[in-house]
Amino acid sequence: MPGVEIPEVQDPADGLAAVVALRRLADRMEDAAVEQAMREGWSWPQVAEALGVTRQAVHKKHAKRLIAAGVQLRRR
Repeated sequence: MPGVEIPEVQDPADGLAAVVALRRLADRMEDAAVEQAMREGWSWPQVAEALGVTRQAVHKKHAKRLIAAGVQLRRR
């Protein structure tokens, strides 16, 4: 990525552990942001566009969790 310096690590295990930690953090941040957007009345296509994915992908990934959390979901 231009402008982003990636620090070198001595042990590949440390580098891979950092990747796993970042993925988990990114997933939690996405979950929270999608839930907030849906609670504020965003549609699936709006959320999908903001994330750069398809409506189907965002629905598949988040719908069950949002329903379980009591979020009122819009149809379209």
